[in-house]
Amino acid sequence: MGWGLNVDLPSNPTDKGDLWSDQTGSPSLPKSLCFRLRISDRREASGYIWLKQKKTKFKKKKSSINCRCLACFRSGKYRKSILKQISNFSTYSNLTVVLLWVVVAVLVFYIRHMNTEVQVFDPFSILGLEAGASESEIKKAYRKLSVLYHPDKNPDPDAHKYFVNSISKAYQALTDPVSRENYEKYGHPDGRQGLQMGIALPQFLLHIDGTSGGILLLGIVGVCIILPLTIAAIYLSRSSKYTGNYVMHHTMYAYYHFMKPSLAPSKVMEVFMRAAEYMEIPVRRTDEESLQKLFMLVRSELNLDLRNIRQEQAKFWKQHPTLVKSELLLQAHLTRETATLSPHLQGDFRKMLSLAPRLLEELMKMAIIPRTQRGYGWLRPAIGVIELSQSIMQAVPLSAKKAAGGSSEGYGPFLQLPHFSESVVKKIARKKVRSFQELREMKSEERSELLTQVAGFSAEESQDVEWVLEMMPSIVVDVTCETEGEEGIQEGDIVTMQTWITLTRPNGLIRALPHSPFFPFDKEENFWLLLADSASNDVWMSQKINFMDEMAAITAASKAIQELKEGSGASAREMKVAVKEAIDKVKAGSRLVMAKFQAPSEGTYNLTSFCLCDSWIGCDAKSSIRLKVLKRSRAGTRTVTTTDEAPLPEDGGEDEDEEREEEYDDDYESEYSEDDDGDDARGGGVANGSANVDHDGSGSDASESD
Repeated sequence: MGWGLNVDLPSNPTDKGDLWSDQTGSPSLPKSLCFRLRISDRREASGYIWLKQKKTKFKKKKSSINCRCLACFRSGKYRKSILKQISNFSTYSNLTVVLLWVVVAVLVFYIRHMNTEVQVFDPFSILGLEAGASESEIKKAYRKLSVLYHPDKNPDPDAHKYFVNSISKAYQALTDPVSRENYEKYGHPDGRQGLQMGIALPQFLLHIDGTSGGILLLGIVGVCIILPLTIAAIYLSRSSKYTGNYVMHHTMYAYYHFMKPSLAPSKVMEVFMRAAEYMEIPVRRTDEESLQKLFMLVRSELNLDLRNIRQEQAKFWKQHPTLVKSELLLQAHLTRETATLSPHLQGDFRKMLSLAPRLLEELMKMAIIPRTQRGYGWLRPAIGVIELSQSIMQAVPLSAKKAAGGSSEGYGPFLQLPHFSESVVKKIARKKVRSFQELREMKSEERSELLTQVAGFSAEESQDVEWVLEMMPSIVVDVTCETEGEEGIQEGDIVTMQTWITLTRPNGLIRALPHSPFFPFDKEENFWLLLADSASNDVWMSQKINFMDEMAAITAASKAIQELKEGSGASAREMKVAVKEAIDKVKAGSRLVMAKFQAPSEGTYNLTSFCLCDSWIGCDAKSSIRLKVLKRSRAGTRTVTTTDEAPLPEDGGEDEDEEREEEYDDDYESEYSEDDDGDDARGGGVANGSANVDHDGSGSDASESD
């Protein structure tokens, strides 16, 4: 008797149970499985099972670039309703395109159904005869049709027209010798027909009287002359008012005029509010009561002197009404007090935030634009602009970045996490977690236990924190400065700076939108690479980096590496290998920045490379680079001295740096940023050297080459 048995085996065949494998077989991929089956009456049946291996197909799961925390979900900016999608689509340009497509569809429909068939004159078919009919048959058919269509027999005008134009001409073409000769020779009884030319216009435009002719003339003038001139005038007026980034020219003038080398972040906000776009926001009488209440809520963030609070308040309200309104709305966003805004103020508030990203980008350009004689920008206002951008994206007040509770960075970075507040930061600080970096470096289990037991978070709230921390980027910067084809750097040389910036996230994504539940619009995270001298406040080089467009990064990296290898005289094989390595790096999450600058005069320069994120707080990176510039020899030869031959001044160099810092006023030091000069490592990259830094800003010493 045969038995049929179908068994779903467990993942581990050696588990205890009624079914177990023969230990003599291969445990990894057995072809058969021996078994013993216990019966209730203690009898046993033995046999074997042939195993069939199933091939499991793993599908790559698409990860969302949006944050999955509850705060971002409740913000609703990623859930777009049908009405919101229609409103986003209903722009002037989109509606114009749709209208033009409707016109094209109507014309296609009209042309398709218009009778364009060419009527060929065939007298036999008109008379209802076959070709080659006799004369008697022709006359008989003509008499028969005359009874039906002759004007004396049929008073219908259409019948009269058909009789004259078709039947009579067909009879004449077949009976009259001259007409028949013309028909046989030219295909028409009237002889040769001239070529007719026409315009592809509807018939109602070709048959016009005096009134419709004037209307047609006005239409042609309006469409062909007035409309193009109107569009050109609008375009020219708009282009003269706005820049290529849709920022007003008056805004650029104001930013350039008010930008100073010693601006603190609080002062950067005042310059930011000077935008012409914000000055055009209307101030209504109905807003006064709401603004008064808002002033009481954000008064602590306005940098007012509490000793003379009445005078400070009076001075604040004496400013331009638009500046007062804009600053109060922005402070309401930073302190997360926007729930009390009236509907009109809500509209103005959303307009301010929608303009903020591109205004901040232009403000950053005004900070790093060449100002000095050497063509350097200013570092301190540039850092202030990035800090302001981070605060606006995460809705964190600037005062939260002050050093407090034993942390030099303040509690500002913690506030970008969901469900965090100042009281939660104080609770976890009692467990020796005083910096944001310490919280990020904790294991997930330890962090979850800390948040649930110490901070009182629920499991869902703790999971929200984990999701946000998984979205936060970590940056590694690898910088190399060298002169092409030469050893060492002499004054006046063109120095090539090659920088690889690598981004990683715990969730494995490269492209992602930042967690910003209080910012109601989509905003890509951008990074600014700055090569600067912190002591002299000079920005030598700057570049904006984005990780969203991989194809553009591959194209730029391939072109830069190819040009670099061609300049160094590399072979085609070496060039191909280098380009392939660059493409692999870009696909793995790196971006290449190539920049060139002229070497300054002889000396040793302690530079710092900053990689600043405009969307996240606490994700910046910096590294120290020691650039040694040698004196150019008279004969033009390249003489290079080592560090032993030209030692760096220790005490004297620091004294010179302190003297250069004293040239700036007291407002030079950022009241919210930690001192950068104290963290710079004295070791670092030198001539033809490199430096590597990770997300926490610790630089590794670079090798020096002679």
